[in-house]
Amino acid sequence: MGVEVSVSDLTKSFGSQRIWQDVSLTLPSGEVSALLGPSGTGKSVFLKSLIGLLRPEQGSIVIDGTNILECSSKELYEIRKLFGVLFQDGALFGSMNLYDNVAFPLREHTKKSESDVRKIVMEKMELVGLLGAEEKLPGEISGGMRKRAGLARALVLDPQIILVDEPDSGLDPVRTTYISQTLIDINAEIDATILIVSHNINLARTVPDNIGMLFRKELVMFGPREVLLTSEEPVVKQFLNGTMIGPIGMSEEKDEATMAAEQAMVDAGHHAGGVDDVEGIVPQMKATPGMPFRQAVTRRQERVRHILHTLPESAQIAIQESFDEHQLYNEFDYVTEEIDTTDVHEWSTP
Repeated sequence: MGVEVSVSDLTKSFGSQRIWQDVSLTLPSGEVSALLGPSGTGKSVFLKSLIGLLRPEQGSIVIDGTNILECSSKELYEIRKLFGVLFQDGALFGSMNLYDNVAFPLREHTKKSESDVRKIVMEKMELVGLLGAEEKLPGEISGGMRKRAGLARALVLDPQIILVDEPDSGLDPVRTTYISQTLIDINAEIDATILIVSHNINLARTVPDNIGMLFRKELVMFGPREVLLTSEEPVVKQFLNGTMIGPIGMSEEKDEATMAAEQAMVDAGHHAGGVDDVEGIVPQMKATPGMPFRQAVTRRQERVRHILHTLPESAQIAIQESFDEHQLYNEFDYVTEEIDTTDVHEWSTP
């Protein structure tokens, strides 16, 4: 099972420029989380801080009981073995074919035989749908294939924590969905802790168990998907619905006068864009049929039930309805599986 990542009071600057400050959150073990925010809010900086590539000025990052901001280089090296990382461009070696790219971490960090390496590499390449492309160079394949090859490489050491930086970058919506489905399936199969950094609205609404939002150099919210998808927090609601109405502007946050003028336009009948017709709790992406049931869903829903009474009444109603629908879907799936595995003769008439 994946490892919990606990971040407390984290602050990062580059020179005099503050990127974000006092960020505190916990990535629950074995669950998929997403960190969202407009471009330039330091999402990728946060991801790189988690693996020690960047060093925040204050705070703590505790992974498997070790604060990586205080540990030795040797301890950090061992902690990094828990991670698999998919960077935006896949970060593949251009002179190596896909097989050698995926095999690289095994050859670099283990003493496995080449036959064992081949078995693992082919298994991961099959998982991401790249069997048959082993001899291709990164420059000979599409961006989507490079992303999947980068994901296969991130998985070869069987990481307990998987960090994914902008999986939709440079991809069309269909291929983004394939990558998202692969991440959900991986979580179902190995129960890894996954953090996705993104600003893709559809991914944010349908993939993660938990959602966090960075804005104005702070973490606005972090919590279970049901809580954020029903939140009335202006910046969260605006971002998750992709509308102009709210504090996020084209380049910087808006002033009160601009926000009032835009609201007046909407009141007068002008459309604010976005996905207003799907406000609320849209269904979460499920693991591919045949995969194990994602235990993360049960754990997350149990946490939400414990805090449900603290939420606004409208949120309570929407969340309970989503839980009821989820239960119906599960019961339908169970009945379907039972039918599929029943001897056909039992259904034939005498």
